Amino acid sequence: MLFIIVFIVISIASFIFSMLGLGGGMVYVPVLNWAGFDMVTVAIPLGLLLNGLNTALVLIPFARKKMVDWKGGAVMAATALVASPLGAMTSEHVPVQLLKFLFAVMVVAAALRTLWASKQEEPETMMSLKKRSIIGFFVGGFAGFIGGMLGLGGGFIIAPILMMMGYKTKEAAATTAFVVTFSSFSGYLGHVSQGHINWPLTIVVVLAVIIGSQLGGLYMTQKAKSKQVKVVYAVVLLLIATKMVYGILS
Repeated sequence: MLFIIVFIVISIASFIFSMLGLGGGMVYVPVLNWAGFDMVTVAIPLGLLLNGLNTALVLIPFARKKMVDWKGGAVMAATALVASPLGAMTSEHVPVQLLKFLFAVMVVAAALRTLWASKQEEPETMMSLKKRSIIGFFVGGFAGFIGGMLGLGGGFIIAPILMMMGYKTKEAAATTAFVVTFSSFSGYLGHVSQGHINWPLTIVVVLAVIIGSQLGGLYMTQKAKSKQVKVVYAVVLLLIATKMVYGILS
């Protein structure tokens, strides 16, 4: 019964987060932890695996619609790829309560930033490739490290930065998916190298992500409205953060 509930929740989360190119680690990790699985050895590694799988799958419809800025995201993807395993290995040495607190803070920050962005007009101009690459070098490293440590992939940091660079919402989501795919899988490998794998749970949640991400990517490319997606995303994150903070304080 527990696996069925986890399957349903992960599928819904994958549907919502695939539309933003974010993977869904902000839901995957707390859901798995609330289901009784250890934060550091199970929830965070699986959060990274599912992040990478979700964004990799949703890249297919994004790429077909030519929404991905491959050149602009390349440097960011490379630095995130290197930094994410370092963050993953660091999580083993950070107290669990501190990890949960940092996780909640990042979720709140991402939610508030998205609510603010939902009220802004779509940008008209984009930074030059050179500027995007320079900023991407530092952002990718930071996002990769934090994402690897918390099981998030770093998309919640990358997406708003891309929009600040001049990407429209759907282009930012698609390019974020490209970068997060690399950071998530490399972060997951950093955890797996330490020998933590729950195969039955892994199979169940992987199937859930495959279904949810494909439906979410299809909806995003054909029907979703940018403002609508941002608001739903922010509300979900605020609810999760509230529950996490309550759990930490109690």
